[in-house]
Amino acid sequence: MVGQDPWVHPSSIIDDGASIGDGTKIWHFSHIMKNVRIGPNCILGQNIMVGNGVTIGARCKIQNNVSIYSGVLLEDDVFCGPSCVFTNILNPRAHIDRKSEFKETIVRKGVTIGANATILCGIEIGRFALIGAGSVVTSSVQPFSLMIGNPARHVGWVGESGETLDEQLICPSTGQRYRFDDQNILVKTNE
Repeated sequence: MVGQDPWVHPSSIIDDGASIGDGTKIWHFSHIMKNVRIGPNCILGQNIMVGNGVTIGARCKIQNNVSIYSGVLLEDDVFCGPSCVFTNILNPRAHIDRKSEFKETIVRKGVTIGANATILCGIEIGRFALIGAGSVVTSSVQPFSLMIGNPARHVGWVGESGETLDEQLICPSTGQRYRFDDQNILVKTNE
């Protein structure tokens, strides 16, 4: 384990080869497997499993009862609500070993995933998107998207603060303006 001052509850297991950043806290009954990289100042709640080779960026908050399986990448500042679910294979069978078929799932900087949401593998969730509680995400999500339902559907846009943008794409709490770029992707303006 690397890092000068991560805190790990005594009931948790950290496998050899895992790297945990300074200031990270790992609570009760969690298991961090080998070759995991967790950035600084993260909080991993109770009963978290982080699979072999997973990377978690800085300042992420992972609430209770979340399993992050091999093939998942969380960038910085990602929030995973209680009991949200990641998958890493599209057609699992107990009697067939398909570890060589794991699909990569990328969760970009600043994303919020609500409680009990399910994220199917092989997709990318764009920067600062917000996935509503209980939603089932079956395809890639554009940055700043507000997604709800089963299957999750786009219902609006959110700013970096997580507030729903108004019709002029302005954040009501910060006044930050957004616009669509040449590829029709929402971005912050430089104003």
